[in-house]
Amino acid sequence: MTGLMTPNPILSTPIEQPASLRVYTDGACSGNPGPGGWAAVIVEKDLIRWEIGGSQAHTTNNRMEILAAIEALKILRDWPISSVQILTDSKYLLGGAESWMKNWKQKGWKTAQGSSVLNRDLWETLDGLIHFFGGRLSWKYIPGHAGLFGNTRADEIAVAFSKGEPIQILSSPRPV
Repeated sequence: MTGLMTPNPILSTPIEQPASLRVYTDGACSGNPGPGGWAAVIVEKDLIRWEIGGSQAHTTNNRMEILAAIEALKILRDWPISSVQILTDSKYLLGGAESWMKNWKQKGWKTAQGSSVLNRDLWETLDGLIHFFGGRLSWKYIPGHAGLFGNTRADEIAVAFSKGEPIQILSSPRPV
């Protein structure tokens, strides 16, 4: 089961004007498979607008990476977004979102080797969100654990959720 934590409602109020957002996502597992956590940090104009995170009792790191992007995009569906960029340290998420999914769908959700695509349920959900955002959505790979505040913060939240540890979700805008 996925948990969801949101900050102070003042920050999570949808923005009123079309905005360009960056979303740092991360997933973590305590054991792989094992208890997992996911997180997303939504940033507008170098201020954190919203932090979210959740957990699953038995999962994999890859599932948590995909779920972080899905949950962030679900929230942003109702916001007036001019553009949204997902920043991830997961080459698996990036590769699937930007190229592999197209081939998987053409092959009936089979890999190039003919085996069933792992995490198909999540990839199909993500595919629908990618189509919803269309040209307003872009992806960028960022190195993990390289000191980027948004990535570091998403990692902290995801790891805390994977370990069942309490974590304070930021309740006021903070420069990134």
